[in-house]
Formats: sequence, structure tokens, C-alpha cells
Amino acid sequence: MNSGATSPRRPTTDAATSARMARQRRSGTKPELALRRELHRRGFRYFVDRAPIPGQRRRADLVFPRLRVAVYVDGCFWHRCPLHATDPKNNAQWWAQKLLDNVTRDRATDSALVEAGWQVIRVWEHEDAETAANRVQIALRAGD
Repeated sequence: MNSGATSPRRPTTDAATSARMARQRRSGTKPELALRRELHRRGFRYFVDRAPIPGQRRRADLVFPRLRVAVYVDGCFWHRCPLHATDPKNNAQWWAQKLLDNVTRDRATDSALVEAGWQVIRVWEHEDAETAANRVQIALRAGD
């Protein structure tokens, strides 16, 4: 789960916080669904929640294997959006390390995919679906 860095043991949380965190979706989020609908409307077909490189545990939200394009729809909190990142006050040290590990893993994933000949597109959850679809479409047309 973490990228090899040692982070402190997960802190205990109250029941309400624990329940809220359990409801966080890993796949099929509203921003991801909006992007999928827009790309599908434009005639693009893709795989959902799939590892672009066989054997790799890190899964992309959308994968276009023939054109070697992987799309990730990143949450602003979990992936440290430069515009919307927030720093939790409770268990601040643990969260700081956890979020840093997420970003470090993202960059390692990007590097591994690029080295394997893939194009990686990162979309922030706050991005407009049409604008994000335009970026994906440009990448797909370039790979055609």
C-alpha cells in the first residue's frame, strides 16, 4: 500500500470518521463517471479500472491499450491537488506521510508507464469533464 517508505501505524479514528472513510470509492467516482460518459459520447471505447502493464498492481481508471494511453482521475485530497489540497488537523503527521506516499507512488507509476511506452494523463476531480475529455482525445488522436 505504501511505496516502501515507512509511515507510522494507522491511527485509530472515531466511528463517524471511520464510516466516512469506508464510503470513499476507489473506482466509479462521479468525476470518473462524467469523464467516461463524455468519452463514450464521443465514440471512444476503453477498459475501466485496469492495470496498463500486465503484472503491475497499479490500475488506471481508463485504459486505451492499443494506443497505450492510461488515464487517472485523481482526487484532490488523496493526490494533493495544488489548488485544493488540505492538511488534516487530527493525526497530522500520519496523514502528511500517507499523502506524500500517494504522490510518490503516482510519480513512480507515471515513470514506469512512460518507460514502457505509455502516455499518462492525470485528471483532477475538479476538472470539467468536457475539458478533460478534450485532453484525452488529443492524446488518442496523436497515437492513432
